[in-house]
Amino acid sequence: MNKPLKIAVIGLGYVGLPIAYAFAKRGVDVIGFDVNKHKIELYKKGIDPTNEVGNENLGKVSNLLYTYDENDLDKANFFIVAVPTPVNEDKTPDLVPVIKASEVVSRHLNKGDYVVYESTVYPGVTEDIAVPILERSGLKRVVDFKFGYSPERINPGDKVHRLETITKVVSGCDIESLEHIAKVYEIVVDAGVFKAKSVKVAEAAKVIENSQRDINIAFMNELAIIFDLLNIDTKDVLDAASTKWNFLRFTPGLVGGHCIGVDPYYLTYKAQSLGYQPEVILAGRRINDNMGKYIAEKSVKKMFAHGVTPQSAKVLVMGITFKEDCPDIRNSKVIDIINELKEYGITPMVCDPLADKDEVRHEYGLELVDFNIVKDLDAIILAVSHYEYRSLKESDYKKLYHQKHSKFTLIDVKSITNFSDEFDTWRL
Repeated sequence: MNKPLKIAVIGLGYVGLPIAYAFAKRGVDVIGFDVNKHKIELYKKGIDPTNEVGNENLGKVSNLLYTYDENDLDKANFFIVAVPTPVNEDKTPDLVPVIKASEVVSRHLNKGDYVVYESTVYPGVTEDIAVPILERSGLKRVVDFKFGYSPERINPGDKVHRLETITKVVSGCDIESLEHIAKVYEIVVDAGVFKAKSVKVAEAAKVIENSQRDINIAFMNELAIIFDLLNIDTKDVLDAASTKWNFLRFTPGLVGGHCIGVDPYYLTYKAQSLGYQPEVILAGRRINDNMGKYIAEKSVKKMFAHGVTPQSAKVLVMGITFKEDCPDIRNSKVIDIINELKEYGITPMVCDPLADKDEVRHEYGLELVDFNIVKDLDAIILAVSHYEYRSLKESDYKKLYHQKHSKFTLIDVKSITNFSDEFDTWRL
């Protein structure tokens, strides 16, 4: 390219915002575009609802433009698409965000521009669905504009594994585009880049990363169910097994969010469209999708054992986000626990130090309560292991319960507590 690099990031969520900020911090002019006007206004005010960049950092880069005005994209020559890729109710891929983002880019694409997709998709989406939309611009792929795929590896809430410290997989439509895309990402990725053999290889690599983790967690969840029937503590078993050098230490838990609990369906959808019925991947999905119901049922049984009837039970669910130390509530499986408790006549209170109250109300119809005013509980379900909860002492939990109980019922989903016998603790 003979002109200065000008990057446009399409989609400023948990993936797009860190990318835009990273390039701007390294001196590149960046246009951050999102159709959500409210989100853009927050960024302009220095408010980061994702916590991925931080309020204190948003205003430090003057070369990052936050906008919802498409016309600003005319100035860009390197587009990065980082929009969500959810699934529909029937678990089929919802490619609407990718399609709409491609339509936006096509209206502002110029000869010599580059377009890189980071959204998780099944192999073939970039070349077969997205690029034809880009060609509506009247420009021809490879000849007039270049494209590639570079799977995002952002881990929300993780302050160690960041964009700069994780090897970046890149791919291009030809050798020239591969080299150029690699050089662009090398500006921000200190860990270096890995050049995939093709766009489809890069797409496939991304979708199996999360599918592999999903399957491993499903195995741990199934083991947890079996060990519970045997009256064995799963954590004790994992501690023992982990002494072997090649044992992979995964832990049981709720699998939600917009990646691990979603991405496998993209791969299975593509496999089924080719006439192959995946067995292992879908089995893992079934196990993980049922864990919220299982945890709720165990909670009710524990309460019954201590003479607490569901209709009179005062229960607190601690945490509503899909994972610890992250404010993201999308596809949180904690809601499955809550909904199942309601089937038993229990309307639990819910608290979370990171979740936005308005978002929780809009998404789930729940009103978050203040942890500091909760008292006289019959049971606690510690669903998300936020730092704030990991920092609490046994005495902090004790004062939440009604003192009529000889034993305090605690459902510790993530196995983060190790309290005295005063607690009847059940761990997944």
